[in-house]
Amino acid sequence: MPYRLHIEKRVEDFPRWFPAAVSVGAVIVAFIISGIVFALIGGEPFRVFGFFIRATFGSWPVFSDTLVKATPLIFTGLACTIAFRMKLWNIGAEGQLFMGAFCASAIVLIPIVGEETPRAMVITLMLIAGMIGGAIYGFIPGYLKAQFQINEIITTLMLNYIAIFWNNYWIFDRWSDGGFQMTPTFAKNAWLPRLADYAREIRAFSGVTLHLGVVFALIAVAILWWIMQRSQWGFEIKLIGDNPDSARYAGINVPRNIILVMMLSGALAGLAGMVEISGVVHRLQQQISPGYGFTGIIVAWLAKLNPVTVILVSILFGALIVAGREIQPSGMSQMLQGFILFMVISSDVLLRYKVSLVRVGEAAA
Repeated sequence: MPYRLHIEKRVEDFPRWFPAAVSVGAVIVAFIISGIVFALIGGEPFRVFGFFIRATFGSWPVFSDTLVKATPLIFTGLACTIAFRMKLWNIGAEGQLFMGAFCASAIVLIPIVGEETPRAMVITLMLIAGMIGGAIYGFIPGYLKAQFQINEIITTLMLNYIAIFWNNYWIFDRWSDGGFQMTPTFAKNAWLPRLADYAREIRAFSGVTLHLGVVFALIAVAILWWIMQRSQWGFEIKLIGDNPDSARYAGINVPRNIILVMMLSGALAGLAGMVEISGVVHRLQQQISPGYGFTGIIVAWLAKLNPVTVILVSILFGALIVAGREIQPSGMSQMLQGFILFMVISSDVLLRYKVSLVRVGEAAA
């Protein structure tokens, strides 16, 4: 071969647009590979991808479905973003989501409030409870990491299963609706308002499932962006992630920040659970998450730990979830998610190394 790949470590800074371009390229390559695989098994990739666009962005009602699925992904993507910025590998957003859903449900199912309580008060209490549930569940691995240097990957991953089985106990036994694998439906004052609720007044809202949770998600994006980009705490988080020893030398309390960041990460994931049970299923049930917590990891990496970009990436993965209900075979969307994750991880090579095609003689020189 007259040419070969030449790889060398980057020593110069790359343009600010380059990471975003690499992420977009990774997604495009993932779609191309998925299309090739689909063609090899006898499918029609162009027809499938065309149907994918129509089923997720083709009209306002279907796009609202995509945004509904993107909303919990925004929360879990933000949860992973803030933890990863500090080099804390929170793999427990799924469990924190379930604990947030449990604590928010407790407000209605214990009950702490009644059916006559104003909706604004009920929703506020559920939001607070969801954040507290997720924050407490984030505190556990954060404390173990800060005080005993226990690997947070292991603790957060194991805590996922505990949260799921804890929920199952209450769903199948204590709060079961007549023996079924779900709790009773919440009273209407515990439902997040949806645009479809106002279809009688505004006919354009007919069939539009978008709920108030997306507003909460956008507020969370704005707050987290300010924390990471404009606050002193955000600077401390980045410094600890880049060089913990320098942070300690500068007088920053590293153990305390580890705990606080893990609690914030858990609180954001807990909000994902709250908006899902209050805005979509209106009850606590076993299948409230198709893996939102784990998908949030991909969202955070693909967004390059940028809270604003998390919105766009979450919409993409929300579309994949919606399309997964329509596209056959049913594993197509999961396969595409897998390819995207693989390509995103692989594309990081381009950020650390310069890859070029050179003549064999030139490379040797």
